[in-house]
Parts: sequence; structure tokens; C-alpha cells
Amino acid sequence: MNKNKYILVVDDEPLTRESLCEILRIEGYKVNQASDGEEALELIKKNRPEIIVTDLKMPKVDGLTLLRKVKLKYPDIAVVLSTGYGSIETAVKAMKEGAFDYVTKPIIDNEIKIIIQRIYNQKLIIDENIELKQRLALNNRTTFHKIIGQNQGMQRIYNLIESVAPTNATVLIQGESGTGKRLIAHALHHSDDNRKDKPFVEVSCGALPENLLESELFGHVKGSFTSAVKDRKGRFETANGGTIFLDEIDAFSPQLQVKLLKVLQEGDFEMVGDSKTLHVDVRVIAATNQNLKKLIEQKLFREDLYYRLHVIPIDVPPLRERKDDIGLLVEYFLEEFSKKNKNRKFDKISEEAKNILFSYNWPGNVRELENIMERAMILCKGNSIEKEDFPDFLQELQVPTSVLKQGKKLYLKEALKISEVAIIKDALNQCRGNRKKVSELLGINRTTLYNKMKEFKMLDFGE
Repeated sequence: MNKNKYILVVDDEPLTRESLCEILRIEGYKVNQASDGEEALELIKKNRPEIIVTDLKMPKVDGLTLLRKVKLKYPDIAVVLSTGYGSIETAVKAMKEGAFDYVTKPIIDNEIKIIIQRIYNQKLIIDENIELKQRLALNNRTTFHKIIGQNQGMQRIYNLIESVAPTNATVLIQGESGTGKRLIAHALHHSDDNRKDKPFVEVSCGALPENLLESELFGHVKGSFTSAVKDRKGRFETANGGTIFLDEIDAFSPQLQVKLLKVLQEGDFEMVGDSKTLHVDVRVIAATNQNLKKLIEQKLFREDLYYRLHVIPIDVPPLRERKDDIGLLVEYFLEEFSKKNKNRKFDKISEEAKNILFSYNWPGNVRELENIMERAMILCKGNSIEKEDFPDFLQELQVPTSVLKQGKKLYLKEALKISEVAIIKDALNQCRGNRKKVSELLGINRTTLYNKMKEFKMLDFGE
């Protein structure tokens, strides 16, 4: 099954090298070996492997140097480092330089097998993604499962979901609150033919205190704490065979991060208050609205866990960056609300009302748009949504409409640019040119504001 998959093992310790080669041969892989980085580079020239498993500390050319040379000349080769506990920090640094993963010595058979399989899964994803892009080049989908959007950023997400779904790769969904991270997790699960009929278990990690979260995830045995009156199965065990979605992964305490790391590495965990190890086959999808790299700098999030979660990252664009989807979303909400309220039928939204929606910056993203539309449909007196059906802060928004009323053809990007100019000018006037206050008012950083002002030739306005 794996006979055409070629792996090179590099280690200056003959026993370690032979042992690892034997493990991989038993799994059916084609394996070669080298005693140091220099010999490895010569072998690579003759026959390029798909994966290199190399020791970190070796004479002549060490593992880190080998990694750098390989990534410079053969970027498609995946490199896994093996190291002692004293060099884990160096191994994590190596991951920043392009290593796929690392294992600690003595190497556990199951751990290296999982990592190798994960590499081949990812290579399969890349190949399938290329094929998928070619197949979908002419398609521009407006919906995918329950996700609404035809923006190019959303098309890339749809394609990525279809490529990743059939594998067991861990996925990290990153995006602001209200962007639809939960919908993407559901789409991943339901696009996987092997897991879609199995459990999909969702955990809102930020909503639970640390002691309850650990019990919720891993279960507990009777008597493990005061209120533990009977054994209770955890969410990981419940999700066995299916998918677990860990929302707000940034809420994990350092202790829980270690426990999650073990599950991701080996699929093993212990219930609270028990020493018995349980094993599960679970697809892990994590989500966050925080910048995990900043949390790593602040020592609040483990760097090694980040790289385990970050196998397949999906970055969800905020609504302000895909305003071309607003019309589509509005139509969807009108139709859905009409279905729920059969005594009322909403046919349209006025141009004035629609223009307001395009002009607003949507800090609460799609969730905020949905709430605004639901409110408008409840208060609406007829079958058409009007400006007066919106909250006061939207009605008071200054929106340029003159260009739209001239009967000229106006492409959406141009209309959005006009709206942005008006909003920024209005904010500059309100804040008397103070860019710091303007950036806070608009909910964007100063660099973004500066770039917008530069684009719209407004740099002479304000301090």
C-alpha cells in the first residue's frame, strides 16, 4: 500500500536509525538511511524522498542545517526532526523555519506513524486542491452547505473545505466574532463521507470555567471531585469516530493545553480522576477570534500546540472585506424570514436602505447583519425594507447616493469605494482630524486608516 512512498531516515546512532527504519518498513514504506546530514544530501541528489526524518544533533551537518538546505533546494520535501527533551525549544524554532513536526526520543512507534500519515494526507490535499481548482475554475458558488457568499475569499474557503474534509488533518479556523466559523466547522464535517454520519460535538470552551471544561472534554469518574456522583463520559469520547469542534480554543489553561496536545499527538487521554488511558479516533477542528501568535508571545498559549492545531489554517474574512456578499446575504435573510413567518412576504429592500448596508463597516460581521435584518423585518410596515426600519445609528450614517441616482452603470467596487470615502471623511470631521480617534471610531488600526487615506488621496486631511 505504501511501497511507492519513499522516506529517508537520518541519525548518527545506528540502533536508533535501524529501529526507525524497521518501524517504517513494517508500515510498507520504502526507506533509506544516512548517518549524518552530509550523507543525506548526497542521497537526496540521487533519489529524492518525500519525507526526511532526521536527528537534530549530528556531526558534520546537523539536523537544523540539513533542514535549511533541503527547504532551500527541495521545498516540497517534508522534514520531521527527532530530538531529546533538552532540545525541544530548538525543534520548535525549526518548525518556524519549515519543519513539518518534531518527535522526542525515544521515538514512540505510534507517534511517528501518525506524523508520517499526516504528511501524506497533507500531500494528498495539495494534489486534490490543484485538481479541484482546475475543476471549479469556471464555477462561482453563491452557497456552500449553509454558508452564503460568492466573494473570491469565500470561494477559496469552499475549495479548501472540499480538499481537507476527506482527510484527518486538524483544522484551525481563525476569524472575528460573527464571521461564520461554526458554519465552516459544520461544512467540514458534512463534507467528509467517512464522518458525516458520525457525531459532530461542539464545545464552547470560553463559556466554561477550567475545572468544568476539563471534565466536559475528557469526562470524569465517580468521586474525582465533590459533585462527581457518578462516572460521566466526556465530549472527546462522545465524538469518537466523528468530529469535535473546540470553539474559543484560546480559553484553554496551560494544563488543559498539555492534555489537548497529547490527544492531537496520539489520540489518547485520561478521564479526570482516573489513570486508565482511553483512545479515540476524532477529527479536531478548533476556532478562535484571538491572535494566537500574540498569546504565544505573552506565554498564554503553547507554541507546540499552536503548530499541532495549525496544520490546515482557514482564515475567515470579516464582512467589511467582502461587502460584495451583502446583497446575497440580505436576499437570503429576507427569504428565510418569510419562510418562518408565513403570514408575511418580504419582496425587496429599497435602494436607499441597501446603500446604507453597503456603507456600514459591520464590526459584528454577518451575525450583526442578520440581527439588523431580522429587526427591520419585524418593524417593517409593508413588504419592502426601508431606511426607517433600521436602528438610528444606521439611519444617521452619511451615505453618498448622487452617483447611484444618475442612471449610470456603477460597478459594486466603485460604489463601495465611494461609501468608504464618505465614511472616512465623516469620521475625520467628527474627530477633527485626529487619526487615532478616527481609527478607534471605525474599528480599524491606524495603519489600515493611513493606507485607506493614501489610496483615496486624503493624507492632507488630519494630523
